[in-house]
Amino acid sequence: MKRRFVALLPVLPFLLSGPAAVAQKAKAHEARVVLYKERRAAQWDTVMCVKNVLKINPTVFLRGEIPLYYERALSPRLSAEVAAGITMRNYLGGGFSGDLPDDFSAGTKILARPAAHLGFRWYLTDDLEPQGVYLHGEFVYLDHSKDIFMKDSTGHVTDLSLRDRRVYNDVRLYLGYQRLSSTNNWLFDAYCGIGLRNRAITAVKEHLDLGERLWSYAIEEKHDNVAALFLGVKVGYGF
Repeated sequence: MKRRFVALLPVLPFLLSGPAAVAQKAKAHEARVVLYKERRAAQWDTVMCVKNVLKINPTVFLRGEIPLYYERALSPRLSAEVAAGITMRNYLGGGFSGDLPDDFSAGTKILARPAAHLGFRWYLTDDLEPQGVYLHGEFVYLDHSKDIFMKDSTGHVTDLSLRDRRVYNDVRLYLGYQRLSSTNNWLFDAYCGIGLRNRAITAVKEHLDLGERLWSYAIEEKHDNVAALFLGVKVGYGF
């Protein structure tokens, strides 16, 4: 028995080092994975990485909305975007969605009313900064209001007015692409999408009876849901 033990002495270190070597190799592999994740998290957390963006949307100006957008990156793929602004004169309208252009007559006074956006964005590409192809869902509140001043029998505008108000609550889904410049922090954000619009409309209808030359006014109420299409380009600056 002693002779057998003595014979095993030369190979005993190799037998003992086998399991230890395998365990050490596995630990080294795990360490590399942890270090990669930590390094990527550290890269995203650096002050040199763009995580905040201020944007404007010139394509909605002609539709009577002037919002200022703020996007904040929450992770390398997820960000939140909010916007606040006002509604003004609508020059284009939107047809079937109820977003009608405003008249330029002297009897129409456009009122500045609030506009708000709240949404979340998921980037389909893994990037340290908020850029690439994305899916974006948001809720939008718009209030387009104006006063219609009534006319007398001579056609002159009086001091009496009726309030025309169109309140829209939208749920929207966009597919878009945002890109930071390679030389500075300016960016563009192009998107298209669909939405469901809940409309609460109080419309003032003005009518002239040519025979009696009298102006008449009627109020029409409408509450419904319609589909809406969206297309636009934002420009902004990241920091």
